[in-house]
Amino acid sequence: MTSAKFKLKAMELTMTQDLEPILIIEDNEDDALFVKIALRRNDIHGPISIVKDGVEALKYLQGAPPYEDRNRFPFPSVIYTDLKMPRLDGFGVLAWLKAHPDCSVIPTVVMTSSAEDKDVRQAYILGANSYIVKPNNLDELTRILKVSIEYWNFCLKPHVTSKC
Repeated sequence: MTSAKFKLKAMELTMTQDLEPILIIEDNEDDALFVKIALRRNDIHGPISIVKDGVEALKYLQGAPPYEDRNRFPFPSVIYTDLKMPRLDGFGVLAWLKAHPDCSVIPTVVMTSSAEDKDVRQAYILGANSYIVKPNNLDELTRILKVSIEYWNFCLKPHVTSKC
């Protein structure tokens, strides 16, 4: 395949393959808003659900109240999770995902303030697909999410049921 044909095919895949919906697990309202704005800046206009901690995330994934309506709360194609949260942290979410094979295949990106090696190592041990340290500005966050979204758009992902 020529270079031009390859680029055209890559553009077609990016435009036709849909990564949405997205689940964001973030306890900091400002950080959650910045992620949502950065996604919108990247022309992600489909469903973006935000939950404030791991307990809410597990309810969401299980389709438990108040998340049983999958039209209103669609099952995620990718998860972005913080690590340090009340009630159940991101490590708890990762461990739960790993223990539930139907959900363990959902691409899960850790996006946190911690750059500590022990946190990075533990996240990958528990099944994180990527680990990103939150940048300090919206432009950088937009760029990072653009790369992340483009990457997951090119990846084949298994079909996942509507709840775990």
